[in-house]
Amino acid sequence: MTEGRIRELLEPFLDHASISDSQLKLVSTYLDLLLKWNSKINLTAVRDPEEIVTRHLGESFFAARRLFPDRDSAATAIDIGSGAGFPGLPLKIWAPALDLSLIEANQKKAVFLREVVRTLSLSQVSVLAQRAEMVPVRADLVSLRAVERFERALPIVQQLLNSGGRIALLIGSGQCEVAKSTLPNLLWEEPIPIPLSRNRVLLIGHAK
Repeated sequence: MTEGRIRELLEPFLDHASISDSQLKLVSTYLDLLLKWNSKINLTAVRDPEEIVTRHLGESFFAARRLFPDRDSAATAIDIGSGAGFPGLPLKIWAPALDLSLIEANQKKAVFLREVVRTLSLSQVSVLAQRAEMVPVRADLVSLRAVERFERALPIVQQLLNSGGRIALLIGSGQCEVAKSTLPNLLWEEPIPIPLSRNRVLLIGHAK
């Protein structure tokens, strides 16, 4: 897929913002690696390259734009159950100064993530191949997307959060009430609908 086509597919998610040519090149290389590795290990059930851009990359960049309007942010971030790297790696591409930890207990997926980090020459990115509840780090932002046992993962998300930090959940709209009832002591923003999706939202919670 051409870089021009990737930019075109990402436009609805970036609104009036845009990614630079150098960032677009990183996205293109990342997509190529994902397609290559996905034929060997199951990183995503989505096989069509354009659908990967819209469903995975687009949603992740939509979150990045909302979470980090200041692209020079040097915040710390943790992505739990990172899998193929969404939304963590797009967050890093969007805001290059982020100090990012990708948590992925599946060893093969962790190897893939390390390969992407190496190939894209991303600095200040750690891949932790362990369960989230065992991780000693804390961060200003903790993100979660498409993990199994969502309700059980939520208290772990809060546990990894710095005082005054934010939780970012990329979820189905039906999961919002579960998040709010499981973590009632967070201050929750209104869910933000994700473009080109029927029921996907970005839900952001703030630690008091």
